[in-house]
Amino acid sequence: MRARDLNWLQVEEYLGRDDRVVLPIGSTEQHGYLSLETDNILAERVSAEAAEPLGVLVLPVLAYGLTPSLAVLRDLLDSLHGQGFRRFLLVNGHGGNIAGGSLVREWAAAHPDAQAIFHSWWSSERVVAAAKEIDPEPSHANWFENFPWTRLAGVDLPQERKPPLDETAYRVASPEKVRELLGDGVFAGTYELPDEQVEAVWRTGVDEVRELLESAWR
Repeated sequence: MRARDLNWLQVEEYLGRDDRVVLPIGSTEQHGYLSLETDNILAERVSAEAAEPLGVLVLPVLAYGLTPSLAVLRDLLDSLHGQGFRRFLLVNGHGGNIAGGSLVREWAAAHPDAQAIFHSWWSSERVVAAAKEIDPEPSHANWFENFPWTRLAGVDLPQERKPPLDETAYRVASPEKVRELLGDGVFAGTYELPDEQVEAVWRTGVDEVRELLESAWR
């Protein structure tokens, strides 16, 4: 149940029977041949598909990666808490947001009447295991993020497998050197796999988010 499909009166009515809310968080950044909004698309969609059968409210995705201050997450949680929400699931779609998990745990510890879970959907043990059953190298902007909803019309993908990124050089590189190291922006591996194979990974991610919404609360 997406916030865009409700008015404020309907949200008020929702809060009379349920205090759960999902906040997808992503980033707008290069994803090789895929959409610049890949992280946003995936975080919001996995949240919406998981929440729909349960009737849980899903907010619009936070579409920009977090700064070190993480103030935006604290402000959002404070605001939602003030409106009456008490169970928060933050579904993360971007590796650069990982530090937000510590902020969420700190915030929850300071609000004993609330619960907050930070879940990076793509990096959970279950999703990674499902991916590696298909291909040993799920990676940034390769087949692992290549779904019908992240592809762009009229864009052809390379057919060869990309060699692994030099991670040591990447970690210390200047912005100009990062551009040189990444080339087309894909980190490594196969650019595309059949949809029916990648769908199995997606279903694992959706199922896990739904299970968290159903049973992860104390």
